[in-house]
Formats: sequence, structure tokens, C-alpha cells
Amino acid sequence: MKVFETFVPSSNLGSSTKIRMPSKRYNFAVDESTSEKRIDVALSTLIPDKSRSKLKEIIEEGFVQVNGKTIDHPKYKIKNNDEIQVEIPEEKEIKFEAKNIKLDIRYEDEDLIVINKPEGMVVHPGAGNYEDTLVNALLYHSKNKLSGIGGKFRPGIVHRIDKDTSGLLVVAKNDRSHEMLAKQFEEHSIRRTYEALCYGKIRPSSGTIHTKIGRSKTNRKKMSVYTERGKDAITHYKTIKSFSGKTIPDLSLIECNLETGRTHQIRVHLASKGNSVVGDQTYGRQKKFSKDVSDEIQKLLQGLDRQLLHARSLGFKHPVTNKQMVFESEKPEDFKKLLKALEKLSF
Repeated sequence: MKVFETFVPSSNLGSSTKIRMPSKRYNFAVDESTSEKRIDVALSTLIPDKSRSKLKEIIEEGFVQVNGKTIDHPKYKIKNNDEIQVEIPEEKEIKFEAKNIKLDIRYEDEDLIVINKPEGMVVHPGAGNYEDTLVNALLYHSKNKLSGIGGKFRPGIVHRIDKDTSGLLVVAKNDRSHEMLAKQFEEHSIRRTYEALCYGKIRPSSGTIHTKIGRSKTNRKKMSVYTERGKDAITHYKTIKSFSGKTIPDLSLIECNLETGRTHQIRVHLASKGNSVVGDQTYGRQKKFSKDVSDEIQKLLQGLDRQLLHARSLGFKHPVTNKQMVFESEKPEDFKKLLKALEKLSF
């Protein structure tokens, strides 16, 4: 039986915890004495002040590279003349506080809250942002009533959406609700519908993308379908509308339904088909526009500082009453403004 600690912040509605921050860096050249060994075994010899279990965690979190490629599998066997780069994160205590940040609450009862998250808001505290996250706002709003299953950094957080993705997510106010909602995610019974504006016309116009998604071999901050390891990722999609014309680039409004919820799943899947999400600075490419593209469209596209991806709909069974609940959210203004301009200029 699992026992979870209920999250109860201190009297000033704040908390502190330790986070990992890269500090020490090591470089090793593999010779015959370590060749053909598992990388976790080799590193436990090369870095004797760290336990093998700790080094295994560091490998799995993407802090180790071999010949410039990230290795996240402790069983990986190194070869003679391989170059190993290791970052050893140090734990640093960070304090984060409740903050009075306005929330767009679409529903709330004693068990859960449904939030319409704006673009630009980080869901939970992490490297570089400990003050203006959704969790900071929830600590202030809920006053001790959040589940503790996610730990001190993620009280109440059952699932996440990216910082620059807008839309709906559900937050648990107690452990029972958290467990029941998490089970629905695990069983893929929660309905999550997103809308994305992407480049080009996706082929076929509707279908399913089924791949594995794992950490990129060359950049541990990115995810990729080109990975030997990873977790199954399934996205069902259909084209809502395609836009084309002499004064606009080819663009498509896509509806995506998630069967799984991997990190950056929709962005990675659409990019893998050559249809990156408009405004995606991580998985998209810099687009060059023909001289015929209107100044209005160019200005709108070049002015984007985030991907146009919106969590439009969220449906689940209430964890206590078992009642089916469905919530809808309108697209934010930058999304709607670009669509309006495209409608006007499209054939």
C-alpha cells in the first residue's frame, strides 16, 4: 500500500526544497581498462565519491554524454577511445512562496480545481523560475488544500502543459482525488483535445502518429522520436482547416487528441512530419517568407514568442462523484488574431 504525505505549507504559505543544479564537470577518455564496461559501472570507478545508484540517476536524467550524444541508459557499454562528459548536479535549497497571482478558474470544489492557464506561465517551480508559477498561485489561492503526491515542488499537479502552451488542466486538492485522476491518465480515459497552427499541409490530413519519444541524443533539453529508448507516444490528429493564398504561407489548423502524455508530445510529433507548430522556437525552423507574403502576416508571425498550441478541451470523471465533466477553453488573443488574418487572405 502506498502512503503519501499531505502537502501542508508553512504558516506564511511558502516552502523550500532542494533542487539539482549542474556544478562539477568531468571529461574522461575511455581506455582498455574501462572499455566494454557498462557506463554506470565505469563511472563508479572514475568518480569514486559518488555511489553507483546516484550515478545511475544522473545518467537517466541526461547529465552524461558519450562522444557528444546524451546517454540516458545505465547499461550502455562504452568503447575504447570514447569521450565521456559528465555533469554532476549539486543540491541547492530553494525557497518558494505563495503569491497572489490571478487565476482563470473554470471550476472548483473541495476535491479539484480546473484552471485555464495563460501562455507564458510555468506550471511548477524549476530552474530559473520559483516565484511566478501556477503552483505559487495555487499555494496562495488554496491555503493548504492541495494534494501532496507530487511532492513539495508540485503540490496538486496531476499533469502539466508547457510554459508557452495555453489552456486547461486539472489540479487535485487532496491525495484521494490525485490518485483517482492519475489513474484515469494512466488508463488513457481522460479526454484531452488541443488545437495547433502548424506550417504546411499535413499528410494524410487526419490520422495517428505512433512513435517512441525520448530525450534527444544531442540535446538533453529536447525530446525526439529518433531514439532507441523512450516511451510510447500516440497522437490522433485531424485537419480542421488549411490556409493558402498568394499573400500567405501554407498553414494548417490541426486538432490533436492525446492518447498518451509525453513531454512536448504534440510539438515533437508534428515536427517529425515536417509540420512544426507555428512559433515553436525549440522544434521549429526559421521560416523564410516569399516576397508576396503580406506585411500583416509577416508581422504577426515574426511577432510570436511562443508556439501556437492550445489545450482547448478537457474531459474526465470526477474522482469522487464519478460524474463525467467536460470543459472548453477559447483560444488566446494572439492565436485568434492570426487566424482572423489568415481567414481574410486565404483562398
